[in-house]
Amino acid sequence: MKKSGRKPHMVNSISELHRIFSLPKPEHPLISVIELEKTHSIASEISDSVVFNFYSVWLEKDVNTKLRYGQQYFDFEEGAMIFIAPGQVLSTYSHSHSPSGWGLVFHPDFIRHYPLTKTIKTFSYFSYAVNEGLHLSEKEESIIITLMKNILQEYQSVIDHFSQDLIVSQIETLLNYCNRFYHRQFLTRKNAGSHLLSQFETVLSARFENKNESGLITVQELAAALNVSPDYLSDMLQSQTGQNAQQHIHNKLIEKAKELISTTSLSVSEIAFQLGFEHPQSFHKLFKKKTKLSPLAFRQSFN
Repeated sequence: MKKSGRKPHMVNSISELHRIFSLPKPEHPLISVIELEKTHSIASEISDSVVFNFYSVWLEKDVNTKLRYGQQYFDFEEGAMIFIAPGQVLSTYSHSHSPSGWGLVFHPDFIRHYPLTKTIKTFSYFSYAVNEGLHLSEKEESIIITLMKNILQEYQSVIDHFSQDLIVSQIETLLNYCNRFYHRQFLTRKNAGSHLLSQFETVLSARFENKNESGLITVQELAAALNVSPDYLSDMLQSQTGQNAQQHIHNKLIEKAKELISTTSLSVSEIAFQLGFEHPQSFHKLFKKKTKLSPLAFRQSFN
């Protein structure tokens, strides 16, 4: 597909997604496992961009597809997994006529009364899937496909009192495996992580030295400067250093505060404002939490 500038097409239901893929009506209105080999031509009214109002997990292989997710592009020529939460925009710029792989789609209502409703929001790969697609080993891919087939088999069977519990449990298992595989991927990509860490430290230091900037430094601000999402930045830093982006910001802030307290005659309030705090009490609380001393006690002990 070529970019047309049309508004994203809203896909509100699993049934509509099946129609778009020229598939038979789904056997369950709130969940479906899609074998991409069985999909056909895409409905003509679909624009370049689509918004799914349900969760979708895609494992695509040998697909000549280029996607845009947020401000990032991802090439699927090698195959990978992506994860899309309800309301997120996905744009396609070219696609294969014979895709292969699997898709799991489920409406938020399907998991509404289960702990997974909250747990799923902790899986940060739903917010940066295209920035760092999940590449699977053959063994990992086999696990994911087996779980998708189990879900397919369960909702195609006779529905009973236990069906939804079992399906939700298997969805959660699949997402937990993906979480494990993502962290494995972080650990095996140390060079990329080290490069991002170096860039992060440079941007963070520069931000503290820029006296024209006001307000507290945020993870969102730094992530934007590095062209990654806040969740991705925090996860990568966590895997490399054991601390997330916010902890790094606080550490740098306390380091700068110590410097100002020990080398200047500025009052604690003046230092707090210079560091971007709107209220000195907030600075006092953070400083004491991190150092076990109040700013004044630190100044006295230093002197």
